Amino acid sequence: MGKNIAIIGSGFSSLAAASYLSKAGNTVTIYEKNNTVGGRARQLKKDGFTFDIGPTWYWMPDVFERFYNDFGKDPSDYYDLIKLSPAYSVYFGEGDFITIEDTLEKISAAFEAEEPGSSLKLKKFMDAAQDNYNIAIKDLVYRPGVSPLELVTPVTMKKVGQFFSTISKQVRKEFNNPRLVSILEFPVLFLGAKPSNTPAFYSFMNYADFGLGTFHPVDGMYSVIKGMKALAEELGVTIKTNQNVEKINVSDKTATSIIVNSEEIKADIILSGADYHHTETLLDVPHRQYSESYWEKKTFAPSSLLFYVGFDKKLKNVEHHTLFFDVDFEAHAREIYDTPAWPENPLFYASFPSKTDKNAAPEGKEAGIFLIPLAPGLEDTSALREKYFSIIMNRFEKLTNQEVKNYVIFKESFCINDFIEDYNSYKGNAYGLANTLLQTAFLRPKLKSKKVKNLFFTGQLSVPGPGVPPSLISGKLVAGLIEKK
Repeated sequence: MGKNIAIIGSGFSSLAAASYLSKAGNTVTIYEKNNTVGGRARQLKKDGFTFDIGPTWYWMPDVFERFYNDFGKDPSDYYDLIKLSPAYSVYFGEGDFITIEDTLEKISAAFEAEEPGSSLKLKKFMDAAQDNYNIAIKDLVYRPGVSPLELVTPVTMKKVGQFFSTISKQVRKEFNNPRLVSILEFPVLFLGAKPSNTPAFYSFMNYADFGLGTFHPVDGMYSVIKGMKALAEELGVTIKTNQNVEKINVSDKTATSIIVNSEEIKADIILSGADYHHTETLLDVPHRQYSESYWEKKTFAPSSLLFYVGFDKKLKNVEHHTLFFDVDFEAHAREIYDTPAWPENPLFYASFPSKTDKNAAPEGKEAGIFLIPLAPGLEDTSALREKYFSIIMNRFEKLTNQEVKNYVIFKESFCINDFIEDYNSYKGNAYGLANTLLQTAFLRPKLKSKKVKNLFFTGQLSVPGPGVPPSLISGKLVAGLIEKK
């Protein structure tokens, strides 16, 4: 007999879990505090421009395919994908950049042009990365993090050394050129930690990057959310917005109901895709699994200062995705992870979806999204936001050799205070809990509460980790645990 399941939040993991649970015959209702679905993957529309507020990278298309295939569907039933060609470019100085194309063959040629002999090293590195991808993404990440034995297989035992080495060491063992090192270390930044703290096994992210490529869903990443919402509703899920969950009630060590906008709603199972730390604050203290000191000691992925900018002209010398690595990466990383502070010389990333998608901006204009990674928990003021907008616009003009500041029609910003206000995000983090060695798999916060029966969690602070594809997987994993009850 099906259960009555209440889900808190409507991000990727919640929508995925809702679909699996509804397909299994349960009555599923999602309660979303904001006025639109999507969690952090919302959308901003202004003056004919459209921006993804949250994720802008579509990697690991096979994970999305596997999700939709579980329901007899394909991603193309809900949205259209464009493979980016080139995938992105990386600036190292004025007019000095390396372009990452859409095939490994072309990328190898770019490496060879940068450092003779590096294409052979890249092939060796990518063969190992693909092997890790096949182990991790096709198998390991679909395990629920219940036991350390999940990681023990004949294949992983051969790879055990990679869990105790780092991406940084692995890359530097093969490559000396600092520009190529930066490019090869870039993908693991999606995992939320420094390359020097990320296990070498995570080189599978390099295969996701160079081997599978980078895609753009037409109308932006929000079209993926709309597709998942449509699928969930087809399966019978009820989605309610403007529903602020204020408390989780527990009786006899069992979750029994939630208080939503001051009204009690009973449920057989409560699943939260909201911020894990915040969700536990909805419980009385004796029912919380993790103390404040536990969260304080964890390594969190960065927060971000984001700008959504409408430009009154088309921009040149940039790709859809463009990275600006013209300053000291290590110095900025220290200001995120070691001695948290606003960065003196920030690296930044920019996305110009209107380079690919005519729907992103009016004709003759450009939509720009700029992101500076920051330590969570920093002071966030309008004056600081203005200061850093000026810093990156000055650098952007100089590096790309064009005037842009006088062509800004508008800009909107989003930073630490907004992550806290809109998503109840712990210290305003943007990407969840970093995937360091001691925060991998069974060492992450659990999908199933250890203290309260019928209470479950999903999303980027739980298993398997940060990022959009892992969030889809997290939803599937927690749905499986609920069904096994």
